[in-house]
Amino acid sequence: MKVSLLEGSHRQICTECGVRGFAICAALDKTELWELANLSRHIQCEPGTTVFAQATMATSFFSVLEGVLRLYKLLPDGRRQIIGFALPGDFLGLAGSPQYEFSADAVGAVLLCQFSRASFARFSENRPRFLRRINELAGHELTRAQEHMVLLGRRSAEEKVASFLIGWRDRLTEIGRAGEVLPLPMGRLDIADYLGLTIETVSRTFTKLERDGIIRILTGGISLLDAARAEALSAA
Repeated sequence: MKVSLLEGSHRQICTECGVRGFAICAALDKTELWELANLSRHIQCEPGTTVFAQATMATSFFSVLEGVLRLYKLLPDGRRQIIGFALPGDFLGLAGSPQYEFSADAVGAVLLCQFSRASFARFSENRPRFLRRINELAGHELTRAQEHMVLLGRRSAEEKVASFLIGWRDRLTEIGRAGEVLPLPMGRLDIADYLGLTIETVSRTFTKLERDGIIRILTGGISLLDAARAEALSAA
């Protein structure tokens, strides 16, 4: 991995952490937070870094502090299916097997909090509130996975793209990162691989939504001009 370890006190970084209120550590009191901080390391990943790869040994958990990661599985024929995008506050690495079930790459610069699975498991013992928080985050991941399955079903390209944009807006709103401009750090190919479309179809659909007055395409993102129409397409 192309990563840099961040120097300085973990306690200071945790105190200043902008995602503490909705990340895995939200269930911890101050003393427990310091204990968990001492088990972690903070790493900065360059754009394009593979944080972990499908089918490799799952040795670490990761909490996303800043940036976006693409999560994907490689199919037997080499094709890529993007299964999601991780945002600040997301917790990665939970798996039902000793190996990672998907890969995670940094879309842009990413800041992560990394935990050894073994030390994290020992810390979690006899902390029911913390375990409930882990289950909550796992439940959110399951819900998103189910929604993605529906999204890949029999929907038009326009409905798929609108659903993606509304879902992305809602996720950014949940973590306080929404604004007038909806940032799209991932490329058109990433969106295509997430929606099960070709990159040409995604580009044409964005152009159509702009022509219809639903969005305005900007550098690095879009502006939702008619959120109600986009929501209607998303709900179709």
